[in-house]
Amino acid sequence: MVNCTDGVGTKLRVAQNAGLHDTVGIDLVAMCVNDLIVQGAEPLVFLDYFATGKLEVGTAANVVKGIAEGCRQSMCGLIGGETAEMPQMYAPGDYDLAGFSVGAVHKDRLLPREIKSSQVLIGLPSSGVHSNGYSLVRKIIDTHNLSYSQPCPFGEEMNGVTLGQALLEPTRIYVKQLMPLLKDGVIEALAHITGGGLTENIPRVLPKHMACSIDLSTWDIPDVYKWLLSLVELPTSEFLRTFNCGLGMILIVEETNAAAVMASITAFEKASGNTKYMPRMIGKVIERGDGDAVVYSNALNL
Repeated sequence: MVNCTDGVGTKLRVAQNAGLHDTVGIDLVAMCVNDLIVQGAEPLVFLDYFATGKLEVGTAANVVKGIAEGCRQSMCGLIGGETAEMPQMYAPGDYDLAGFSVGAVHKDRLLPREIKSSQVLIGLPSSGVHSNGYSLVRKIIDTHNLSYSQPCPFGEEMNGVTLGQALLEPTRIYVKQLMPLLKDGVIEALAHITGGGLTENIPRVLPKHMACSIDLSTWDIPDVYKWLLSLVELPTSEFLRTFNCGLGMILIVEETNAAAVMASITAFEKASGNTKYMPRMIGKVIERGDGDAVVYSNALNL
């Protein structure tokens, strides 16, 4: 049995300021179940904790609606939760969320497995900022006196969408496209790209004597990041450490299995109508030596 717990972070403040509460529940489930599959486990059940000063039934119902949708996307059961009213603990309209998920995996399928220099990295695109880096996002919004209700200033496909709606695009859940591959045993390791970005999350699945080389030119940076970077001076090293930079999940697979893994995920995304989320070959595992655990080459596609 594998257990995970997590929250949504200050993305909740964006939801509360924008008055949009129906997607953060998906984020809550995603942050838990994506961590379960990183260990090779299949999500089974999910529970939530909703805390507020005074319960606003409409808000809570919208949050739970998102949680239920996240559970559908991850094929796990929403078996219960807790709602806590705590006067004077929260300002009017404020609430906090926590999620708890349980999964299962056979011991011989636990990840990560042995990491070797014969292996390659495949990146799965994110749906945007996901659920990390929102303290900086909110600072940028405040500094430039922007409103969450104004039209979204980036992305041609965002016509009719507000800035708040765009920033609340929920975290992608990678369960359905990855569970068949996990059951086939063709994935050696997974890294869920959350706080710390590529720079800090990938090394968690690498032994100390191994590193990875990543070609930054192998994927496109989402429009939301291009827009954010136009408003703030942020060195590439900090960008890679703060945000997911357009990749929400990294797979490490044997080079001989890479084509089949890519084909499987590509077929899933095409069948789901999500052709903008095609997998990318982004790098390889290397011997570390005295260098960093993640070595970058080329420039980002900004």
